[in-house]
Amino acid sequence: MSATETAIASAEAHSAHNYHPLPVVVASAEGAWMTDVEGRRYLDLLAGYSALNFGHGNRRLIDAARAQLERVTLTSRAFHHDRFADFCTELAALCGMEMVLPMNTGAEAVETAVKTARKWGYRVKGVPDGMAKIIVASDNFHGRTTTIISFSTDPEARADYGPYTPGFEIVPYGDLTALREAMTENTVAVLIEPIQGEAGVLVPPAGYLPGVRELTRERNVLFIADEIQSGLGRTGKTFALEHEGVVPDMYVLGKALGGGVVPVSAVVSSADILGVFKPGEHGSTFGGNPLACAVALEVIAMLRTGEYQERAAELGDHLHRELGLLTGGGAVETVRGRGLWAGVDIAPALGTGREISERLMEERVLVKDTHGSTIRIAPPLVISKEDLDWGLDRLRTVLSR
Repeated sequence: MSATETAIASAEAHSAHNYHPLPVVVASAEGAWMTDVEGRRYLDLLAGYSALNFGHGNRRLIDAARAQLERVTLTSRAFHHDRFADFCTELAALCGMEMVLPMNTGAEAVETAVKTARKWGYRVKGVPDGMAKIIVASDNFHGRTTTIISFSTDPEARADYGPYTPGFEIVPYGDLTALREAMTENTVAVLIEPIQGEAGVLVPPAGYLPGVRELTRERNVLFIADEIQSGLGRTGKTFALEHEGVVPDMYVLGKALGGGVVPVSAVVSSADILGVFKPGEHGSTFGGNPLACAVALEVIAMLRTGEYQERAAELGDHLHRELGLLTGGGAVETVRGRGLWAGVDIAPALGTGREISERLMEERVLVKDTHGSTIRIAPPLVISKEDLDWGLDRLRTVLSR
């Protein structure tokens, strides 16, 4: 067997089959390129679902991590450490907020947002104990914990994990009328993705996000924006909500915040909202650890320059222009997205999204499918225009066969 086949066979024998990866075994990576165990190079057009916004092996991030590794990596929150205050201060400033509650994974941050909203509802809004409701959108993807899949509409994510956590109301994404009708005096929050990534990079109708902001403010309900995938430069702005001039009550962040080096997530909000927590009421052993803070501080510093957001906007315009030329010819039905992020609906007659992804892999381009014949394109923001065009040429080749 080849090195690839041997590695995959061993993984299949000794790991739970909760993922279905493409049959490539990566051994090293730099920038927008990955090299497998056979020495073959592939262009990465997924970027770890936006965790690798700044590319593989980004020198600034690796240097920041290495320097911190030599000092201290973990204290737990039982003690203070010298990177924590700067991390919280700088991230709050980047978000235009006041307080930060750090966690590790995106799902942990969403769970934290849910707990925050409920506690705020009981302590501040005056909702009767045990009656708090949070409104979410259909086709959402916020993570895979028991509570989060309780408000998923994806059968694969939800099936066989009941009984489910109550307290959530699901309404159609992009439908302000349905949102308004679902609100009651016990509604404490609306939790949505400004762009739904797992659903196929769905961008809501113009005016929807400002409408959500107006409605939640009017009804004394928290607007929680899950910007785990859409935030931190991906769409051409620091946050996807900025495209419509909207500021939520709470950001939920993750993925790119750790630069693809370590898992870092956070809930960022006002002192009035995050101030509902008292010592011992919520926490995480690794949340806000020194290594995570050191890497995240470098991510924040890189975003403050605006160069990555500008690059995502310029290359994103080019990406969508080129993908748009593929529609109308029978191969591509629809292209959606914003910035360096696109969902491409391939004509079902040409194959499933998985099949198209496998054919692209044979052309040394890595993407990932979702829902039927849709593929997602989300390269590292550091990708060159030449490499992006090379990848798009490979897509044209696959679609022309």
